Amino acid sequence: MREGVYYLKMDEDIVPRIGTFLWMLGIALIALFVASGYAQDIEFLYLLFGIPSIALAIIFRRKANPPPKSDRFSIFRKIKERKKKD
Repeated sequence: MREGVYYLKMDEDIVPRIGTFLWMLGIALIALFVASGYAQDIEFLYLLFGIPSIALAIIFRRKANPPPKSDRFSIFRKIKERKKKD
C-alpha cells in the first residue's frame, strides 16, 4: 500500500523536474546561440529551440510546490522583533 503512495508522490513531482531540465537546456541553448554570434557563425537553431524550452519550463515549474519556510535566521528575527518592541 505504501508503494502506491510513493508512486503518486513521484508522479506529482516529475513535472516540475522536467521543467527544471527544460530551464537548464534552454539556458544552455541560448548561451550556445550567443557563443555562435561571437564566433561569427550565427546558428539561429539554438535560439529557435532555446526560447520555447524556457517557455515550457516556466509553465511546468508553476506546478511546483513552494519550498518549505526556512528557520535559518530565526535568531536574527527574534532579535529584530525584540528591538521593535522596545
